[in-house]
Amino acid sequence: MHLAKIMPPVIALVTGCVLAMMAAVYAANVVETRTQADVGRVLSLDGHNWVAVDVDGLQVILSGFAPDEATRFRALSGAGTVVDAARVIDMMDVTIPEPIAPPRFSIEILRNDNGISLIGLIPASMNRETVVKNIHDIADGAKVTDLLDVADFAPPKGWDVAVAFGLKALAILPRSKISIATESVELKAISDSVAEKRQLETELAKSVPDNLRVAIDISAPRPVITPYTLRFLMDDQGVRFDACSTDTETGRDTILSAAVAAGLQGKSTCTIGLGVPSPNWDLAVVTAIEKLAELGGGSITFSDADITLVALDTAAPESFDKITGELKAALPDVFSLHTILPEPVVIDGTGAEKGPPEFVATRSPEGLVQLRGRISDERTRIATESFAHAQFGSSAVTGSMRLDPELPNGWSTRVLVSLASLSLLNNGIVVIQPDVVDIRGTTGNPDARAEIARMLSEKLGAIANFQITVVYEEKLDPLANIPTPEECVAQINQVLSIRQITFAPSSADIDHEARDSIDSIAEIMKSCSDVAMEVGGHTDSQGREIMNQSLSQGRAEAVVNALLARRILTSNLSAVGYGEAQPIADNGTEKGREENRRIEFKLVQIEPEPTAPETTPDTAQEQAEQSTSNEESTDEQN
Repeated sequence: MHLAKIMPPVIALVTGCVLAMMAAVYAANVVETRTQADVGRVLSLDGHNWVAVDVDGLQVILSGFAPDEATRFRALSGAGTVVDAARVIDMMDVTIPEPIAPPRFSIEILRNDNGISLIGLIPASMNRETVVKNIHDIADGAKVTDLLDVADFAPPKGWDVAVAFGLKALAILPRSKISIATESVELKAISDSVAEKRQLETELAKSVPDNLRVAIDISAPRPVITPYTLRFLMDDQGVRFDACSTDTETGRDTILSAAVAAGLQGKSTCTIGLGVPSPNWDLAVVTAIEKLAELGGGSITFSDADITLVALDTAAPESFDKITGELKAALPDVFSLHTILPEPVVIDGTGAEKGPPEFVATRSPEGLVQLRGRISDERTRIATESFAHAQFGSSAVTGSMRLDPELPNGWSTRVLVSLASLSLLNNGIVVIQPDVVDIRGTTGNPDARAEIARMLSEKLGAIANFQITVVYEEKLDPLANIPTPEECVAQINQVLSIRQITFAPSSADIDHEARDSIDSIAEIMKSCSDVAMEVGGHTDSQGREIMNQSLSQGRAEAVVNALLARRILTSNLSAVGYGEAQPIADNGTEKGREENRRIEFKLVQIEPEPTAPETTPDTAQEQAEQSTSNEESTDEQN
């Protein structure tokens, strides 16, 4: 009875507790869910979608990776507007930022007659003042506009080399745009002539440092070609152009394509110039080349609107007549065609009595010219010798010509124009016969064949038959063999290593025996007139130091004056006397003192020279005491 009375209240109490707990859990879940939703909505509206929100009872836990510290703080503050900030647990991290990539450093330099302007971005560690000072020196008083910006990053690999070469090119190119970037330099410039263009390209190409990419684009004004000349040949020596001219790049490509179809191999080009005699020039040239190939060989020469086709002496007359007739009909108006089917010609160059009459002129590699063979009369002989003396020098010409009044008309003109052609060769031979003019030899001028073809076409007329066998050799080309500044100094010091420049005792008078060395240096300086060099004078340590320094200065100046007396430009040379300060051998021996008495050439670099160390009072006193002790022992050989 007692248990039955107790159980109902107990069951009611337990049931109430369970229901209360369930109600509490449910209420807590509702609060957590609502809090999570409210905080998440606020953060989302503020753009903090990267934040993960978790609610544990009254605590709001924020996690995720903030892009930066300021964004993390704004997310934390945003959550604090929904719930008490004390309930917000910050579990957020900040993303480690990627290192800032260095910018692209570059310098654009524009130079014209008005001055030089700089624009670009350079490293902060770069010595900007030195670079701008060097550019002011190059500008030589012209205005320099500096618009360079600076970034505090380390210079990339190859930057200093590129800048140094860019400044060197700037000094060479008076009208240019120079783009300097890491490990690369782009040069665009304008030259006054084709010859200057070649010289600039050669000089720049020789001084390009290793591992530096350089693009060189130098333009020259189109030459006025007169007469407008093209000469194409197919014979036993191959298929080739002696001269090629056209007025457009499209025309050049068209002509070269026709030549390739006819058998031309290797690299070839056409000069693009002014003066084309007809807008149908390219069509006429292509037609003539195709017909020459159909004929099987020979030469086709254009001199303005006059065309001369010379077949091989083995060509069949029927084929020759048929093809030349077709060519004449196919040529555009204005052009006139002259055709020659030659008889076999023997060129021996002996000028002998037997065989057809000949005039022969030869030029040796040493520049000696010999004239022999037949000339029409005494007046023509005198004119020929005078012309040869003017072309080659009186001392270089010898003659043994014979008079023959039966020579054909125009013989003297052939002689004179052939001698002018021979002057374009380093060595060669000219043979003139009634039916042919033959020119053979070697040259250092890559345009010599074209110039000879143009000269012969203009002076000999449209019906002339001539042969040009001229070989270009780069070693003979003075432009292709311009030495670099380093090579200039090395060549001069090589001369001095064989025989030093010596002087009279205690004097700045150059010994007579040393003049050969001066002559050799003067010859080298002809190709190095733009290279800045220092002529250094040195003595041994015998005698007073101040006297040695003065003597070495006088000797260095004597060398510069000796070069000036040999018509060498010396504005690029500076004489510096070092006295006894830079010995290269032991001054305690006679041999060592002799080696220390010397002249040295050094390349003057673009960067400023280091300042000399200051002499302290103590060291000055020591030097004075030492010089006093040696005052009476002056070596007369110094």
